[in-house]
Amino acid sequence: MPGTALPPFPDDVSTHPLLVVDYELIKAGDSQEIDTLWKAATELGFWYLKNHGADDEVEGMFEMGAETMDLPMDEKLKFEQGDGGQSFGYKAAGLNATDEHGSRDTVEFINIAKDDALAYPNTVHRTYPSTVNARMDLAIKPFVHKSLEVNKTIISVFEKKLGLAAGTLLKFHLDEEPSGSEARCIKNPPKRTPAAEIDAAKDKVALGAHTDFGSLSFLHNRLGGLQVLPPGSAGWQYVRPLPGHAICNVGDALTLFSGGILRSNLHRVVPPPGAQAAHARWSLVFFTRPGNDVHLRALVDESESVKKAINAMSADDRQRFQPNTTASDWFARRIRNQRINNRTGPETWRASRGTEHKPEVV
Repeated sequence: MPGTALPPFPDDVSTHPLLVVDYELIKAGDSQEIDTLWKAATELGFWYLKNHGADDEVEGMFEMGAETMDLPMDEKLKFEQGDGGQSFGYKAAGLNATDEHGSRDTVEFINIAKDDALAYPNTVHRTYPSTVNARMDLAIKPFVHKSLEVNKTIISVFEKKLGLAAGTLLKFHLDEEPSGSEARCIKNPPKRTPAAEIDAAKDKVALGAHTDFGSLSFLHNRLGGLQVLPPGSAGWQYVRPLPGHAICNVGDALTLFSGGILRSNLHRVVPPPGAQAAHARWSLVFFTRPGNDVHLRALVDESESVKKAINAMSADDRQRFQPNTTASDWFARRIRNQRINNRTGPETWRASRGTEHKPEVV
């Protein structure tokens, strides 16, 4: 349970060093810190974020998650997200595929729509368990507001670095516009087998290799388990969780808007390494996604940098950055096709993939 004393992350596993970005300096417009953020977002697409000011909100969200996961399964399943492409609600372990072979995931989570949190007690998309409603005003809504503030501040930096007019990207992410933006609290159960065996077993992958669906993710981990596949690397590397530091990463939408300048990188979740594997792994993330009706496309008419990046590509690659879809359709396609109940074969998994799909990677 969140708050329990946990063993340290081991020193004998391969990790990928993320750049550290100071949110307070970003807000202050510090040019050196902005350059660090830009380097992280364009090379790996992942970075640590310190001084984000969300620690209290994060703690409340973990408490909400623990209370929700402790509900009887029959009660949680009343709020199951279903197979139609909706993400909001509860997802039980084993209902999503982690690879094209149909291996099942091991995580359960609760997703709370940004729209429902901001509109509460009114309902925009769906209802939630009593444990969610009880924490809506004191925990969930403050976390959503803080996450929106952090992610929009970062997106505004990206606008300037891409040479876009102020507000070009922000207008795709308006609070009042319905979207797939959501807060997610995730629990992966503890493992009782040796960590090396867990890491090697494909059917033990908690959450399969993927790029994130939306624009920007604001993640908080208590244990290891997140892994990235660095560009040009053949092997997965852990990301070491640092106390007081969030992990942020670019999603598909910003990659598409930027013509690939901003990187949406492959990552996955496996059981924590070493002694940490014996503990349940909790994580919390806020996904900022474009408004449902926003068309995903490279902004070649709005940015010379994006136009130059697209013009340097092959015709086939250029086509990938004009997917002819709205944000809601992109999101629903990916959600729907990773559901086990919708699986017809490897092609279903492939249809769920994002901007960096590699069929051989799990």
